[in-house]
Amino acid sequence: MSRGRPGRDDSPDRLYTLTGGRSRAGSDSFDLVTLVVSESDPAPGMQSEHAAILRMCRYPTAVVEVAAGLGLPVSITRILLADLHDTGGISARHPRASYSLPDHDILEQVLVGLRNL
Repeated sequence: MSRGRPGRDDSPDRLYTLTGGRSRAGSDSFDLVTLVVSESDPAPGMQSEHAAILRMCRYPTAVVEVAAGLGLPVSITRILLADLHDTGGISARHPRASYSLPDHDILEQVLVGLRNL
């Protein structure tokens, strides 16, 4: 018997327990490409999913990669990440573009130059 998509085979009771009954994170600060980095090591007695996230995110890791690593839906992973973020266990940031667009005037000058060829 093959397993379906990650998180689809989990019983609703387990997911309810993982999130403490919440269906949404407190904020929308975690989209699929938000990079998450651990700010602490797992502590004894910590929820196993939280500990797994802290170990997984020693280096910047995208939210979607964390969800895949846990085998949980992204919505559940966002709630777990929000819990860790609220306690200072992780930091999160959006990836920045490594380039900037040229000034509009320069683009116009290039266009005029191309037309003159």
